[in-house]
Amino acid sequence: MLVLGVPIAVSLAGSCLIYVLLTGRVPDVVVVHRMINGIDSFPLLAIPFFILAGNLMNNGGITTRIFDFAKALMGWMRGGLGHVNVGASIVFSGMSGAAVADAGGLGTIEIKAMRDAGYDQEFAVGITAASSTIGPIIPPSLPMVIYGVMASVSVGQLFVAGLIPGLLMGLVLMLMIFFLARRRGYQRDAAFSVPVLWETFKRAFFSLLTPVIIVGGIMTGAFTPTEAAIAAVVYALFLGGVVYRSLTWKRLLKVSMETIETTAVILLIVAGASIFAWILTSNQVTQHVIELLGPFADNPVATLIIINLVLIIVGCFMETIAAITILVPVLLPLAVASGVDPVHFGVIMVLNLMIGLLTPPVGMVLYVLSRVSNISFEKCMRGTLPFLVPLVLALLLVTFVPAISMWLPTLIYR
Repeated sequence: MLVLGVPIAVSLAGSCLIYVLLTGRVPDVVVVHRMINGIDSFPLLAIPFFILAGNLMNNGGITTRIFDFAKALMGWMRGGLGHVNVGASIVFSGMSGAAVADAGGLGTIEIKAMRDAGYDQEFAVGITAASSTIGPIIPPSLPMVIYGVMASVSVGQLFVAGLIPGLLMGLVLMLMIFFLARRRGYQRDAAFSVPVLWETFKRAFFSLLTPVIIVGGIMTGAFTPTEAAIAAVVYALFLGGVVYRSLTWKRLLKVSMETIETTAVILLIVAGASIFAWILTSNQVTQHVIELLGPFADNPVATLIIINLVLIIVGCFMETIAAITILVPVLLPLAVASGVDPVHFGVIMVLNLMIGLLTPPVGMVLYVLSRVSNISFEKCMRGTLPFLVPLVLALLLVTFVPAISMWLPTLIYR
């Protein structure tokens, strides 16, 4: 069904309904009940609120202030706007939780600024695409919420586990920018100026408090991830409507409709995947997969290499939310049987699928940036290729050095 272009939610639920009708083992109404139970989850309430918060940030003038501050802070380095690109994405990732929101919101500002400064447009699009994948790793994160629900794992622990890996991604991307800047002769974009830094910091101060409120609130236990999402929306409305006064009623209506549409699509996929996962589990498919890979069960390194290869291949062809909902019931038991912590595995899975957003044929971030930058998909892909190297390096470090992901959750929750 997916190959034929049938929507993901219809493909998942439809194939399950056909299976139920053909086998006759259970009443067909079970499909509906399982779909409803799949989305009857408190943590899933975070999804519409984080989407709404990200959209409010993009439409309330907050992204521009963040970019200006990042430019004053990091623009003095060789290849300055490339580093600014990464820095702005790290800050914005603490607000939106979605790579596409980062690419669509900050991407417009970043690519234009880099073009105007004389950077090659493929380089500009490539680093914008790569840095946007940090969004779902640093908390908050929509894919982490979906994984937490599917795997019955604490969303708070997943959020905290992603913080250091996200910063690691930013570091390796900046090292690649420095290398390419020296090779291509990119210079510093601005001299470091304390007055300019202070001025842009004052303009962006309230915007910069957003990730502090979200991440700090979760890490201190002040509120749950779902409550953090609601707090983010309230704060974004306050900034856009009262402090900056850039959020009009017309914009608010537009943002609300976009949020409703995106939420509906995601929750339909989750509902379809819940019945799909139930059928896989009830037919012991996961057990068969574990038995099939039995020779590797005693070798965690070999198991993780196989899982990473599967995830990277799937990420090339399948949208992130769909991939998580389909693959968690199959791969998580295999990972746990090899001694991998479910929280650690969640970070590995999301990071793999973020790299998939930069690869054809379904590279969603590339399609968004192609539209934003008005250059072809092929050029976007070519510009992104060099930045896949540091991202894969970060993936390998996160996979085989569990402490990168597990140190903070162990410190705070265990």
